[in-house]
Amino acid sequence: MTAPMTADRVARRVTDLLAPQVLVIAMPPAVGLAERGWSGAVWGLLASLLCGGVPTAVIAIGVRSGRLDSHHIVDRARRTGPLLAAVAAVLVALLLLVVLGAPRLLVATVTAMLAALAVTVPVTLRWKISFHAAVSAGTAVVLAHVLPPVPTVAAGAAVVALVCWARVRLAHHTPGQVVAGALAGTLVTWATLAAFGVER
Repeated sequence: MTAPMTADRVARRVTDLLAPQVLVIAMPPAVGLAERGWSGAVWGLLASLLCGGVPTAVIAIGVRSGRLDSHHIVDRARRTGPLLAAVAAVLVALLLLVVLGAPRLLVATVTAMLAALAVTVPVTLRWKISFHAAVSAGTAVVLAHVLPPVPTVAAGAAVVALVCWARVRLAHHTPGQVVAGALAGTLVTWATLAAFGVER
């Protein structure tokens, strides 16, 4: 009995620490800092506030009011409102970053977020694709453009695999749903950065 309980506890911790909201808030300042130093980090904080902060607040209000089951929104049918709020927040962030002249990689990163939502939101209306897997995979792709690529890709793949395991372990997703999420996050992010001409 002890081993399964320990595994479940680890899975819950991984799910919380590497939740989409956490990664979307943490990644932009890191990207901005790597590309343009502290001024870039400030741009990243603006992106974090809108792309991560607004959806997080919407979800928190939903959980507090009882409309949402948790900040992970396990019930697929309840995802539509928070996801539309996320789309709106990311779109506003992207427009501000473009108009105000934010660093190119940061604009590309936020564009990748919007593109990933454009792919995954319609899917989740019919099938519970994993946003945890998609966001963790997309984050790994972006970080591989600002950090040494080989160790970053290796570490990123391990983290994505851990996230996928946790989601399946907690019975929040099937193996197919986490694999689909990881592939969507990887491919959409890579394609978006390539379209911006962002290369190592």
